[in-house]
Order: sequence, then C-alpha cells, then structure tokens
Amino acid sequence: MTAPFLGFLGGGIIGEAIPGYLAQLSAAETQVDIGVLIELVWALAVIGIPIALFPILKRYNEAVALGFFSLRFVEGISTVVGSVVLMTLLTVSQGFAKAGAADASHYQVLGAALLATRNWTFLIGSGIFFSLSALVLNSALYHSRFIPRWLSGWGLAGAILMFVSYLLQLFGVSLDVLFVPIAVQEMAFAVWLIVKGFNPSTNASPSAKTR
Repeated sequence: MTAPFLGFLGGGIIGEAIPGYLAQLSAAETQVDIGVLIELVWALAVIGIPIALFPILKRYNEAVALGFFSLRFVEGISTVVGSVVLMTLLTVSQGFAKAGAADASHYQVLGAALLATRNWTFLIGSGIFFSLSALVLNSALYHSRFIPRWLSGWGLAGAILMFVSYLLQLFGVSLDVLFVPIAVQEMAFAVWLIVKGFNPSTNASPSAKTR
C-alpha cells in the first residue's frame, strides 16, 4: 500500500534492500511521513472492519465474530508496530547521513536490523494473520449464506492461496501471483456490499440450521 512512497526500502523478506537505502531514506522524510500516515489510516480501517461486521457475524456465531476481530486486531497492531519501526529507521538514517566513515557501519547494522524487523512484522502480522482472518470471514460467510456462496467460496480459495504464498516466503520462495485471487475477490466483495448488501433473510445460527 505504501510502495509508491517507500519503494526505496527494497523488496521485503524475499528481495534485497536497495543499496544506499539509508541515504535515500534520510532524504525522503516527507515521503516517509506520508507513508506512515497511510499505514496508520490502514491500521484503523483494519480494526474498524471487524467492528462493523461484528453484529452481522454474531448472528451466525459469536465465537467466529470474536475470532475474526482478534485476528484483524493483531494485523492492525502489527501495522502500527511496523510504522513505529519505520520512524525509528528514519531517525537512524538521519544519524547515518551525519556520521563519518568510522561510524557509518554501526548505523548500517542497526538499519538492517530495523528493516528486517519491519519486514518480518509485515509478513507475520499483515500477511499470515490477515490470511487467517480472511479464511475465518469467508468460511463464516459461506456457511451462513450472508452473501452468495460463489463469492465467499472465491474468497476462501483466495485466502488459502494467499496463506500459502506467505508461508512460502518464510522459505525464501516468492509467488506473488497467488495474491491475485483474493485481491480481486475483495474488490468484488466490496462492490457487492455497496450494491446488494448482506442477505437480510439469513438469520440462522449454525445450530439452528441443523434442526
């Protein structure tokens, strides 16, 4: 989401940091501030979505609704942590810009550690936990029929592929194409909610459906 502003940080867990990123970072304070602002708005949205959906999902299963909220809450907090780490990295980069050659290596080591922390925080918090929350949400929507099953089934498949993609990154394998199904499904889901909304006739809990 913040790639247009922070592209000079490199390619995350799989990609290498762009050479000279500390110098570029120190010279791009405004870009970093904008990127952090976007991430904080993103974090609020991440937590706000399960709050908005809680009354709907609670009609199906309160435990599922709480589980979805908890997973998205972890994702939101991880985004905030990543933003704090980024601001710390900015401070380090500014020290690097002022340091002499004798001290530069210390800043480079610290910068590399902070960048790795940010990348891993994103992978686990905004990656794996988001994938799990998408699995929980679309599974609940599929069984409750709050939206058409073709749409929630699509989301389930996309969430599984995304989860696999993030797991592969743990082993140094990047398959970004696996993100496409869930990305398109989330846009289709948003359009469906705007145009159609949830199915108002669906009001049964899982236990009620078995009677």
